[in-house]
Amino acid sequence: MGKRNFLIEGGSGTGKTAVCDELARRGYHSIHGDRELAYQGDPITGAPVTGITDVAAHDHHLWRVEKVRALTADRSTDVTFFCGGSRNVHSFLDVFDGIFVLNVDAETLTHRLDQRPGAEWGGLGRHAERELIMRLHADRTEVSRMDVMINATAPLSVVVDEILTLSKA
Repeated sequence: MGKRNFLIEGGSGTGKTAVCDELARRGYHSIHGDRELAYQGDPITGAPVTGITDVAAHDHHLWRVEKVRALTADRSTDVTFFCGGSRNVHSFLDVFDGIFVLNVDAETLTHRLDQRPGAEWGGLGRHAERELIMRLHADRTEVSRMDVMINATAPLSVVVDEILTLSKA
């Protein structure tokens, strides 16, 4: 949906949803990938799967590749920000003009997860999910590409200003 398309990703609790909401509030076209593009699927074939719950859901959290490609091919806006994470991101990385990875320290991450209701991923009482989030945060296995790291412990307005500056939006 943009002449230029950017991916904003990061682990759970790093602020992807808040950044997406703030970009939209400022009038930028932003897509909540985890809400609008996501489904549970086989990470190898992409085929939808059912009955995946708890920690296993993380490995099956995919985005609809054909929809991502169609949205990025539409040049009706100057810039579009796709916010969220998926296990099949390698299937559509080539459509983005840049990738920003939100990063926070463990203390900030813990505080943010403590604010989540129990119905949300990693929220209160969801111990196995929270343990996975903290392990992935500590070992950085999900940040393997040459992405632009954004310090998301800064105030939201500062984080979004930095993304807008770096993307030349």
